[in-house]
Amino acid sequence: MKKNNKGMLRRVFAYIGRYKAPTMLSLIFSFVSAALILLLPVIFGDMIDLIAGPEKVDFKGMLPLIVRAGIIIAATAVLQWLQNFLNNKITSDVVRDIRIDAMDKIGRLPVAYLDAHPHGDLISRVVSDTDTLSEGLLLGFSQLFSGVTTILGTLIFMFSLNVKMTLWVVVITPLSLFTARFIARHTHDMFLKQSQTKGALTAFINERLGNQKTVKAFGKEADSAEEFRRKNDEMTGFSLRAIFFSSLVNPTTRFVNSVVYAVAALTGALAVLAGGGALTVGGFTCFLSYATQYTKPFNDISSVITELQNALACAKRVFELIDAQPESADHTAASLDTAAGRVEFKNVSFSYDKSKKLLQEISFTAAAGQRVAIVGPTGCGKTTLINLLMRFYDADAGDILIDGKSIYAMPRETLRRQFGMVLQETWIKNASIRENITVGKPDATDREIKNAAKMSGAYSFIKRLPKGFDTVLGADSDGLSEGQKQLLCITRVMLAPAPMLILDEATSSIDTRTELLVTADFDRLMKGRTSFIVAHRLSTIRNADLILVMNEGNIIEQGTHESLLAKGGFYRKLYESQFEK
Repeated sequence: MKKNNKGMLRRVFAYIGRYKAPTMLSLIFSFVSAALILLLPVIFGDMIDLIAGPEKVDFKGMLPLIVRAGIIIAATAVLQWLQNFLNNKITSDVVRDIRIDAMDKIGRLPVAYLDAHPHGDLISRVVSDTDTLSEGLLLGFSQLFSGVTTILGTLIFMFSLNVKMTLWVVVITPLSLFTARFIARHTHDMFLKQSQTKGALTAFINERLGNQKTVKAFGKEADSAEEFRRKNDEMTGFSLRAIFFSSLVNPTTRFVNSVVYAVAALTGALAVLAGGGALTVGGFTCFLSYATQYTKPFNDISSVITELQNALACAKRVFELIDAQPESADHTAASLDTAAGRVEFKNVSFSYDKSKKLLQEISFTAAAGQRVAIVGPTGCGKTTLINLLMRFYDADAGDILIDGKSIYAMPRETLRRQFGMVLQETWIKNASIRENITVGKPDATDREIKNAAKMSGAYSFIKRLPKGFDTVLGADSDGLSEGQKQLLCITRVMLAPAPMLILDEATSSIDTRTELLVTADFDRLMKGRTSFIVAHRLSTIRNADLILVMNEGNIIEQGTHESLLAKGGFYRKLYESQFEK
């Protein structure tokens, strides 16, 4: 087995180790049920020896053996049921723990990691790959433990019956294992590629379903279907190769096991014919039964090994996610209970791709309570500036200070509590409108929720819904428009106003009349709070205390609306371009 596979197995066994008691109990049940099954051939052999011929059968001696066999069969059935129940429970718990760890890691991963990996692929790792791992674990528990126990038990019983015949069986058997190992070694890479292409296919489907309107609008249905067929064919190719190699395991091991059985039958028959009482007919029958039971687990284990290759390939992808580098450790040198709101950027530089420059030595100061607008053409770095302020990304150079304290010397949670955010992209979870509004203040009263909805302008459409604030929104937000969803996001901020605000195109999906009403409420909300406003419509930021004009990653101008117009520079050109007729 490859070194990385052994590492994956150790990781999986570490999770299984959390459930020592049920695992040990399952092993005990497996051992006892295997031992009971191994007693049956002895009983059946004794019954055969009680038959002296068709005219004379010792029914009196046979009756206790029949009763004993019935008890053993019933006890074995109960033990195997209990073992299967425990195995299912252990497997479910282990996979649940792995999924929890995976989701916990996603919550602690930097935004850069999430931006760099397709969301569909991450979903595939957490859901599909863990399902495959679960199936492999269950198969391992069900067959591996009982198989090993059966092999050891049958060896003991066979040696007790006839040493020479048993040695013949033992010498030939390793061929089965060598064959299974050789094939399994070649299937792992195919299963890994199958899992990777499955993740890519899931990401593709997720992307297309989420943007189906755009696909239809540009008439790309045929191109989309063709790309899906190509990716699907690629996954099918890897799957067929993996299945082809894995399907060789069972017939080859069965062939070897048939040879083992033939050798046992031949040597046993010769021993019976030789006479001398070394081996009776009943003993010979018993030995053949053990030979069959001895070889059967090798077939099962070879199948398990094949499934484990698939499961371990999936485990590798899941553990890659769990092992991904989380956000850098928080520091607690600086405390910040409630920020006054003075924000300072000092020579801050940053780029997503280190080979391409973006922000270059950005410096500015926003006084406490100021409204700071950030404007500029698309791609100039406006949203990046906000990402750095919230520490979604860390600057490559320079420092960002709040009230004179570096944001890199305080916990991210503490920092982010100082900001209320409304983004252009809305997030509505599958819950009631009330729960969506109270994300930042779960203990809000009905009166507070209602007042916040009135301030944002959302109350007018909420009251028309069948259950008002208790209306449950599904995955598609139950037909709410983008503007209505954005109003709910604005309501969140209205309900739990933070010391500072970030409005990134916060009214981009709202009609002009509602925007005027919301802007008036924002004006009241921003009073006395440091606010950062990212806007394309320059008419909405005329009253800003400070306007930062960005272009190609630099702040090229800063000042008030009037002063920037008076300069006649880049800002004036931007402003006038929006009012050209």
